[in-house]
Amino acid sequence: MSLTIDIGNLATKALTLLDPETAHRLTVQMLKAGLGPKVRIDDPRLRSNVAGLEFPNPLGLAAGFDKNAEAQNAALDLGFGFVEVGAVTPQPQAGNPRPRVFRLREDRAVINRYGFNNDGLDVVADRLRARKRRGIVGVNLGANKDSSDRIGDYVKGVEALAGLVDFFTVNISSPNTPGLRALQGKASLQELLERTLAARAQAAPTTPVFLKIAPDLTDEDKADLIDAAKASTLDGLIVSNTTIERPSSLKNVHAAERGGLSGKPLFAPSTALLKEFYKAVGGEIPLIGVGGVSGARDAYEKILAGAALVQLYTALVYEGPGLPSQILKALPKLLKADGFSTVGEAVGAAHA
Repeated sequence: MSLTIDIGNLATKALTLLDPETAHRLTVQMLKAGLGPKVRIDDPRLRSNVAGLEFPNPLGLAAGFDKNAEAQNAALDLGFGFVEVGAVTPQPQAGNPRPRVFRLREDRAVINRYGFNNDGLDVVADRLRARKRRGIVGVNLGANKDSSDRIGDYVKGVEALAGLVDFFTVNISSPNTPGLRALQGKASLQELLERTLAARAQAAPTTPVFLKIAPDLTDEDKADLIDAAKASTLDGLIVSNTTIERPSSLKNVHAAERGGLSGKPLFAPSTALLKEFYKAVGGEIPLIGVGGVSGARDAYEKILAGAALVQLYTALVYEGPGLPSQILKALPKLLKADGFSTVGEAVGAAHA
């Protein structure tokens, strides 16, 4: 066992003694300092091509961890097949007042109301420009809370980071910026996709654009999203963001805190939504499954439900930095047991 892995496991336990936001910040700094595992898993069964990108494996680090693009390469070293930094907004913003993130230990969950706190496009662009380019790194784009043209904020994000990332994610599903989810409505969504994809066509024509949606959607919302996605040149849907719902099963004293709930309680509803969207779009639009993934079986169920790629974040809080390698070592066994020779063969198999 390497020294870095020992330090990583010990650090995970020690960090849980700190308040969640401080622990998060220190974790990013430790990775930057090279104190995380360095994993190399090269298994052809796990490779896949999605939206024109060649992924070494389907497991990604979701947005929210490396908010300011400080540790992408270190995150890739954990074994992830891709990393999504951000969310980033055109102007720096402090986000909501602290405390704004809460661990729900008994529920293996987290509630956050960060509010898109980030260093802004200029700083993030400089960091992405300076990094040693390797692996697949995308960016999650958001809008400033006080913006007079929120759709224009996404356009600015595409223009500023063109050529610096491998994909863009348009995040209109965070519950922590008032009114942001209104962009999922039919008219706003159509304008958002038109303007953002037009900016992509001009600034970065070969860079995929994904749309991240909320799990708390009405049937009308779902129909509008599906219609808009099919009618556009969108490259994928990320299903889904955190939820504002509070399952009755939650036990922790922080269960009633405002914000988005992530982690284990989100697995079932987000996977059900993933199945619903897969049935609606078939193979026309790739889907990225996120929400409650804490092990290989969870990741595999997302793939069977229709996810071409899978992301996680909250489970790292409880399982530590060795989780990605654990999942990637177990996933080929799950594929083989069901007679699949590659990840791609298993995508959507639950619907067969």
